[in-house]
Parts: sequence; C-alpha cells; structure tokens
Amino acid sequence: MDEMTQLDRLRSEVPRPDRTELRAEERRLLSEIAALGAAPPARRANLRRNLRLSLGTSLLAGAGAATVVAVGFVDVGSAPRPEGVVRVAPVAMSAVLQRAADTAGARDELRPRPGQFLAYEMQLMFPVKLKEGGKDVRYLDRSRVKLWLPVEGSALDGGVMSSEHLEPRPFPGEPLPAEARRREGGGTPLSRLTGYDVSPEYRRTDYATLSRLPADPEGMRDHLYRDLERDPLADYRAWGNVGSMITQAYMPSAQRAALFRAAGTIPGVETVEGAEDAAGRRGIAVAMVNEFGGVRHEYIFDPATYLYLGERVVVVDAAKAGAPEGTLVTSTAQLKVEVADSAPETAAPAPGDAGPTPGTRHG
Repeated sequence: MDEMTQLDRLRSEVPRPDRTELRAEERRLLSEIAALGAAPPARRANLRRNLRLSLGTSLLAGAGAATVVAVGFVDVGSAPRPEGVVRVAPVAMSAVLQRAADTAGARDELRPRPGQFLAYEMQLMFPVKLKEGGKDVRYLDRSRVKLWLPVEGSALDGGVMSSEHLEPRPFPGEPLPAEARRREGGGTPLSRLTGYDVSPEYRRTDYATLSRLPADPEGMRDHLYRDLERDPLADYRAWGNVGSMITQAYMPSAQRAALFRAAGTIPGVETVEGAEDAAGRRGIAVAMVNEFGGVRHEYIFDPATYLYLGERVVVVDAAKAGAPEGTLVTSTAQLKVEVADSAPETAAPAPGDAGPTPGTRHG
C-alpha cells in the first residue's frame, strides 16, 4: 500500500462533500472576498473575521485526508493576535462538527411552547467517593434518569427528576465497595429539582434562552467565550459551554448549527474514533484535553446521522487526574428528548431538603 493510500484512509470516517457542495462553497468564498475588497475601511475588520470563519469551514469541507495532515484550518482564536498569524487545529475534528451542523435541520424538530416541558431520558455514569471501614473508597455509579425541564426559566423552576441505580462498576484498579452493591436497584422517586442556581442569566440553558442566541457562527462563538477574556483555561471552558448547551438541553436547529460551527473554531479540539457513550452506543467524538486536570472531555456523535449521543471524560494524565490513564471518569447517553405538556406531580420537599439537582458541567 503506497503512502498516499495510507494517508487517504487515515481519516476515512470523515464524510467527503459532493461537487455541488464544493462549488456552492467556492461561490460563497469568492463573494465574500469581493465584498472585502469593496468595503469601506470601517467594515473590513468584521468582513475579514467572517472570511476567516468561512475559509476554515471551506478547508474542512474540501480537504482530502492527505491534506488534513499538513494544512489544518485558519482559526479566529480566543485572543487578539497580529494580522496574518494563525493557529492550526485538526481538520478531521471540524469536519465532524461541520457535518453535525449541516444535518442539524434535517431531522424532525421539536417546537415546544411556553409553559411546556422538555422531557429527557438519559443514562449516566460518574465516580462516587465514600467512606468504608474508615477509608476513602471509589466506584463508578450508573443510573438511568428521567428529567423534565421547563421550556422557559431555570431548571429549578418546576423541574422534576427520577432515577434508578443500575449495576455499578469498580473504579479502575480498586475493588467494588459493598455500599455500591447495596444501592443497585434503588433510586430517587419523582422529586422536584431544588437548590441554588448561581449561573448568570446568559448561561441559562432552557429552550427559551437558547432560542434567543445568535444563529451565526461568529456570534455564537462570542457567546461561548463571553467573560473568558482573562481566563487561562478560556478554550477549555468554552468547550464546556458547548456541552452545557447540548446535554440536558435542546435548541432550535439554526442555533444548533451555529453552535457546532463555532465549536469547530476552538483551538485544541481533536477527533476520537470508536468513542462509546454510557449506553454502549459507538460513535465519533470531538474532544479537548484539560492540560491542568489531565482529562479529555469528549462529545460523541452518531457516525451515520451525526446526531449527538452523549459525552464522556477520560483520563490522559494519571499524575494530574489521580487515576490510571484511560480511566473513564464520567459518561452520559442522551437517549430521548420529547415535549411534554406538564411535568409529573411530586410531593413537596421537606423544609431544608435540598433534593436532587441536575448534573454539574465540566469546564
């Protein structure tokens, strides 16, 4: 097998656009280049930024696998930089996100109304630490969750959750605690979500808020990086913001497409083949490594439909993460999302009872 054939197969999972798509992209780029040359100086900065986004998208769509290795794409970046200086990120990663964006409106779309709820069915796995015999022990808790979240307002404004504990798994390299086995089969009956929501208003992920976000990649990217200008982990936190808008959340196809295209411009994101969600479904993941925490945070997509399946966090640095390399720390699977006219009735929580709350976000 010659080198070019090997290179061509290196990213064979990445879809190749047809000639019609490429020609349309070429016409759009030429139009934007013409607009840049004819624009007054005051408008050229904004047009130049749009052109950078377009150029990145075009390289993603048109580059063959042999080009993937050497070319990369132009990234607008999270901080100002001298004109003409670019950073390179893997094309295969963004091609997955590009196809997810392209197919965002190709499936039946939910159109919830104010006063309704979005009902989610999910499977979760996350580490639990507890005391047993005077020592700290860990295991991986697995559960199946149903969640009803209001279309408008905080999840704590009428949200309801129920859960069932599935068979637990041992934390890699450690025995399964007896307490973990006792929890299997139990769970949480229907309960109202209670507690404190400290997120700023613009970080809310109810459908009504997400529907008001920009429907263009540049505007969505600005939203992902809002208030992160001085954060040394700005790119990773922006990546976490992507996850908060697709896990336990639903947005219109226009905003969803803009989100995936904007996510494709975040530096440091890579492709992970053969990723598996909490329900055992295999797909293609796009991921980013948290260099400080020693973990890789992945979002998994169906390899045929590019529908979002779930997320997982995997250890890549044992010393930093405090767990063996390759340990699956957290895993989710989003199994179903549908519209409900109301949430199930629940008993009012006892005074002072914090009750269950939705899972926390990484990043």
